[in-house]
Amino acid sequence: MQPALPFKRWLYLLHRWLGIALAVVMLAWFVSGMVMLYVGYPRLTAEERLTALPPLPAPGCCVPLPQAVAAAQAYRATLPAPAHGRRSAAGDDAWRLTSVAGEPRLIVGDGSRQPVAVDAVSGRVVSAVDRDAAQRAAAHFAQGAPVRWLRLVQEDAWTHSRALDGHRPLHRLAVQEPQGRWLYVSSRTGEVVRDASVTERRWGWIGAWLHWLYLFRGGTLDAWWTDIVIGLSVAGSIAALSGLVVGLWRWRFRGRYRSGRRSPYADRAARWHHVAGMLGGVLCLTWVLSGLFSMNPWKLFDADGPRPDRMAYAGGAADPAQAPDPTRVLQQLAAQGQAARELSWHRVGGSSLALAHGGGRSEGDASRLFVGTAAARLAALPAAHWRAAAQALIPAGRIVHEERLERFDAYYYARAPHTMTGPRERPLPVWRLRFDDPGATWAVIDPRTGLLLELSDSRRRASRWLFAFLHSFDLPALLAFRPGWDLWMLGFSLAGTLLAATAVITGTRRLRRLHPPWRRARPRASQPQPGRAAAMIQGETS
Repeated sequence: MQPALPFKRWLYLLHRWLGIALAVVMLAWFVSGMVMLYVGYPRLTAEERLTALPPLPAPGCCVPLPQAVAAAQAYRATLPAPAHGRRSAAGDDAWRLTSVAGEPRLIVGDGSRQPVAVDAVSGRVVSAVDRDAAQRAAAHFAQGAPVRWLRLVQEDAWTHSRALDGHRPLHRLAVQEPQGRWLYVSSRTGEVVRDASVTERRWGWIGAWLHWLYLFRGGTLDAWWTDIVIGLSVAGSIAALSGLVVGLWRWRFRGRYRSGRRSPYADRAARWHHVAGMLGGVLCLTWVLSGLFSMNPWKLFDADGPRPDRMAYAGGAADPAQAPDPTRVLQQLAAQGQAARELSWHRVGGSSLALAHGGGRSEGDASRLFVGTAAARLAALPAAHWRAAAQALIPAGRIVHEERLERFDAYYYARAPHTMTGPRERPLPVWRLRFDDPGATWAVIDPRTGLLLELSDSRRRASRWLFAFLHSFDLPALLAFRPGWDLWMLGFSLAGTLLAATAVITGTRRLRRLHPPWRRARPRASQPQPGRAAAMIQGETS
């Protein structure tokens, strides 16, 4: 029986073969990560969407809200249930008055991401959006630029987001402009729900699409995508950790090898791999490990106890008969010389409220103006109202601390629009409430509107550090220190790229030594000529 290999030898072999197997994936992650620092996955931001919408007309705009909502609910009852079956946490309807092709349209959601559109002027349900309707909507959104219909897609490289599931299939149209945008129009509501510029698409292939391994999305492996990413991340973390340990073992901190170097490797690629690992190995490990945590593997960051009761915060299900009437809201805004590009409704503590988005005298203004009470008068939400609603949010706890945030901190902060968390609205000032429930819940509330902006428990806040911070070093103070933050991220990303590239080179050489060319492609022996064969036989028998 052969003796067992010592632990060090096992670790060397583990790192060698995991590195060979994962070198290309690690290289792709580092290169694409640098691209994503500046170009993100295509999305339509709220500011882009609102800026492209016209002001909603005050006179003769809309049928009564109860009539439109009732028509949408009756139509939805005839539709099959969505395959994913997910509903919003509040279980509440979401209503938005927006514009499609310049005409007012009410979008009614039911929490399952299956929206229904209603013509706000006639009150008729928009049952389908054909090619011509999609082209009109895109042309109006493009504000005069020529638009060409391309095709109807269920899902492509730039529409993998689950938020688009209720709008599929999508009409894809090209805008004839310098930006070279593709616009995606919902086949259910007629809205433009995504845009992708030519810059985002070109860089996206070696950016987000590559980084998130979207080559496994949209095909036969789509259902396994999460498991594939988690599996590769676990293996990559083990490879990085074992490499860090092996690298420290092999590095001469005191004295040198016979070659005069601190690294024992004579091969240049192997030596640079060792040096790059010593320089950036720790960050390589933290980046791969934090990428694993971004997938919430094995539900590590899910709360154990009961979840916050959003319905209790709302004070019951929405009732369109009690909600501010859209026509009256628009008239109130017009009387003050203001306008809205979009209206939305929500409830806080039993009160139905409306928000006017994109109001103001500036055409590019994408800010929001609060409109409250059933009489549709301009007002601010009393602090006592949202505080009372917040008490009902956590039945198993009470508010033990209140904090008014005038500026961003480590837990509440804004990112650039192209980043993963960039689209989240982060107004200031806000109130942060802390509860004494088992999950140590924090709630962030906009005092002007009563909107519940963020909920987090202790596990979710752990994810903030184990994923967001370790992956992008996104503390507000660091993000504001430019170009220092860029140099930090790019410098260590380049070290990781060198680490992975040299792993590809050394791994390829190792595989070639295992399978040399003469064994991989042995030429067939040529057939001897008859005379030559007879001479050979005669020589052998003589």
